[in-house]
Amino acid sequence: MSNPLSKTIVIFGASGDLTARKLIPSLYRLDRKNRLPEGVRIVGVSRTKLSHLEFQSRMGAAVKQFAGADWNQEDWDQFAPRLQYCSGDASTSEGLASLEEWFKAHEGAGGARLFYLSVSPDLYGSIVSQLAGAGLTKVPSPELWRRIIIEKPFGHNTLSAQLLNEEIRQFLKEDQIYRIDHYLGKETVQNLLVFRFGNTLFEPLWNANYIDHVQITVAETVKVGSRGDYYDRAGVLRDMFQNHLLQIMAIVAMEAPARYSADMLRNEKVKLLEAITIPDPKEASESIWTGQYEGYLAEKGVRPDSKTPTYSAIRLNVDNWRWRGVPFFLRSGKALSSRTSEVQIQFRCPPHLMFSLPPGEKLECNRLAISIQPNESIHLRFQSKVPDQEKMTIAPSEMEFQYGKSYSGVPIPEAYERLLQDALGGDASLFMRSDEIERSWAIIEPFLNVTESPDAPIPEEYPLGSMGPVGADGFMDKNLREWLPLYGNRPS
Repeated sequence: MSNPLSKTIVIFGASGDLTARKLIPSLYRLDRKNRLPEGVRIVGVSRTKLSHLEFQSRMGAAVKQFAGADWNQEDWDQFAPRLQYCSGDASTSEGLASLEEWFKAHEGAGGARLFYLSVSPDLYGSIVSQLAGAGLTKVPSPELWRRIIIEKPFGHNTLSAQLLNEEIRQFLKEDQIYRIDHYLGKETVQNLLVFRFGNTLFEPLWNANYIDHVQITVAETVKVGSRGDYYDRAGVLRDMFQNHLLQIMAIVAMEAPARYSADMLRNEKVKLLEAITIPDPKEASESIWTGQYEGYLAEKGVRPDSKTPTYSAIRLNVDNWRWRGVPFFLRSGKALSSRTSEVQIQFRCPPHLMFSLPPGEKLECNRLAISIQPNESIHLRFQSKVPDQEKMTIAPSEMEFQYGKSYSGVPIPEAYERLLQDALGGDASLFMRSDEIERSWAIIEPFLNVTESPDAPIPEEYPLGSMGPVGADGFMDKNLREWLPLYGNRPS
């Protein structure tokens, strides 16, 4: 019987790794927390031929493996009947036949629908086109909405992102399109907003008068693994900088929205991205350092003469009143010594120091570190007096906030939980708008041109388990700075 108020989540690419590792476990956790809409169904679609029960069995094994302490057999038995399956190639009109039949049997013309494109990026346009051609994206009324979540990468460069936006907007309005960056679903990324705009302590200092520079690091310990063919065409700039790092930078540096709403939040992020200076070719070549980890050229799918960087450090400048003259250093790499994502705010030193320092020591200026993962925390370095010394002696001290200690017993949720819940609720605050995507590509493209031109420099090789190439330290020396020690890999 048709239920005009029913809601359906359709996952294209349901036999893939993302569905098993992230999407279904996240939906299962939301169900455990009673945060899924009542009666919502989850329909998996892929070319693999499976029955409903076979799909449920596969996903049950995946949730048991990836949900960790959240696994509970009784909860799974309650959740599993939500899972349905339709086989077919969604990029062809014939491939949607089984999904159309499923909708007719369970919804008729009614029901709200959330489509998730967990597929190869080259299929985004064709699947949206086929969905629209079959009438599956037509919106009968505001409460019977149609929304589509699109995974990264969204485009390969500025032009391809523009063309993909144009292609998709032939069939969907902008407010129906949810371009996902899972970093924005992380609790500590969202906490950056609260930290900046929910407190008065730091905001008066959050400008070029008091901040010397900003460092944003996303380090990974893993190698490319089975993704060698994809990664060698993408590289670290596409894989990490165009999306994750620029999104974090936008939140760190943007102005305060008047209200916490999708449009206002994204308007301010776009204003910040528009203020980032796009370097000319010479400036870009002087504002980047690249590396490749030892053994990368022997990875499966990697060209033996590849110049694709697995590590990069870049300098960006923001040309506005708040940040004029404050360099932002972004770095990311694979096969590094620790898995950590961190924002470091280096404040300026006092204009005059009245205290004597021990011979050979220099003043350690105030520093704020926000660890996004793995040990979610905030650290503030400041100077204090060392007690009971013959002379006035100062030394750096530290205050810290740790999620695990302050909210013990409250596990930090998987980022996809928040993003799926928001998409179901129609809140696009943590998703990217088309102008954000295109401006992000425009910022990164000059650096891509440096690394992909015929005379591109050979990336410097760096040892596995290091913090990247030695030349990256020289890169910072040229900028009269140094890489700051990271907090994220400290034990809780």
